[in-house]
Amino acid sequence: MSGQTSGLAIETAGLVKTFGETRAVDGVDLAVPAGTVYGVLGPNGAGKTTTVKMLATLLRPDGGRAQVFGHDVVREADEVRGRVSLTGQYASVDEDLTGAENLMLLGRLLGHGKAAARKRGDQLLAAFGLSEAAGKQVKQYSGGMRRRIDIAASILNTPDLLFLDEPTTGLDPRSRNQVWDIVRAVVAQGTTVLLTTQYLDEADQLASRIAVIDRGKVIAEGTKGELKASVGAGSVHLRLRDPAQRPQAEVVLRTVLDAEVKPEPDPVALTARVGAGAANGRGAAEQAARALAELARSGITVDNFSLGQPSLDEVFLALTGHDTGAQDTTGPHDGATGPHTKTIGPHDDTKEGVAA
Repeated sequence: MSGQTSGLAIETAGLVKTFGETRAVDGVDLAVPAGTVYGVLGPNGAGKTTTVKMLATLLRPDGGRAQVFGHDVVREADEVRGRVSLTGQYASVDEDLTGAENLMLLGRLLGHGKAAARKRGDQLLAAFGLSEAAGKQVKQYSGGMRRRIDIAASILNTPDLLFLDEPTTGLDPRSRNQVWDIVRAVVAQGTTVLLTTQYLDEADQLASRIAVIDRGKVIAEGTKGELKASVGAGSVHLRLRDPAQRPQAEVVLRTVLDAEVKPEPDPVALTARVGAGAANGRGAAEQAARALAELARSGITVDNFSLGQPSLDEVFLALTGHDTGAQDTTGPHDGATGPHTKTIGPHDDTKEGVAA
C-alpha cells in the first residue's frame, strides 16, 4: 500500500455507460478524497453498481473519463487493479471451503508463500471475530459471517482503495454494526473506501461525504450536514397525549408551518419539516414555537417535542421524490435520464471477489 493520505483517490468527469438504448450511468462526476469513506447513496436501479464496476475496470466506460489515484481506468487498467479491491453484493468465496481455506487459497493466488498466507489469514479471522469458525465450511456461516469473510478476502493485500458495493444488504442490525466497525477499522489504517448503499442510516454512520445518485445521475453531493441543510432547517417531532387528537394536530401543523406533516407508525407521533427560508421569514425555532402555541390554544396536549436536522431519508425524498426502494441491480435497467447534479457546499474533496 502506498500510504497516500492526501489528494483524490477517485476523479470522474462525465462518466457514461449504456446498455442498448438505456443510459445506466449518465454523466457522473465524482471527486473522492483519499483516506475517507465516500458514500454513493441511491435506490434500486440508480446506477451505483455500474459506476463501481467501471471504476474497478470490470466494465469499460462508453463516455467520459475516470481516474483512480491518477491512473486512467481504461488506458492504465493494470495499475488501477494493483491498487484496488472490490467486495460485491454477494459473497464471492467458495462455500465448500472453510473460512481458513478460503483465505489461504486467495493468499497464495495473490503471491504469498504458504506460511505468510496462513499467518495473514489467521490475523484477519481473529480481527473479524471468525477464529472459532475458521474450520467450518462457509456455507454454514450466517449472513453476517459471510460478509465478514468476504471483506477479509478483499483486504488480504491491503488495498489503497476498497469498493464496498452494498456490503450489508439483507443483514440483521447486529451484523450490519459489525460490518460498519470493520469499515471504520480499514479506513483507520489508511485505505479509502467507496461505499454504495441504499441504507440511509449506513451512509449517515460511515461516510464523510455523500453523492446522491438517481437514474444514472449525481443529483446532489456534499457532507451529511450540507445535504441535510439543503432541504430545510430541520424537522419538528411531536408526541401527543391523545391519539384521537392527531388528525386535528396535523391540520394545525400544516396551517402554521405551511409544510408537509407526516404521521409516524406510533399513533401519537407526528413529524413536520421546518424550512429556514419560509415565506413568512421566520426561522425554524420560531416556527416551531408558534406551532406549539397554536396546538395548546387548540386544546391539543403535547407530551414530547424535539427540533432537529432532517434525516437523510427526508433529504432523499426531497431530492428525488421517492424513497430508496429495494436492492440495486446492474444491467439494462440500471438507470435512465434524470435531473442535473446539485452540489451542496464547497467542493473540497474530494469483481466480485478480490483484485490484487
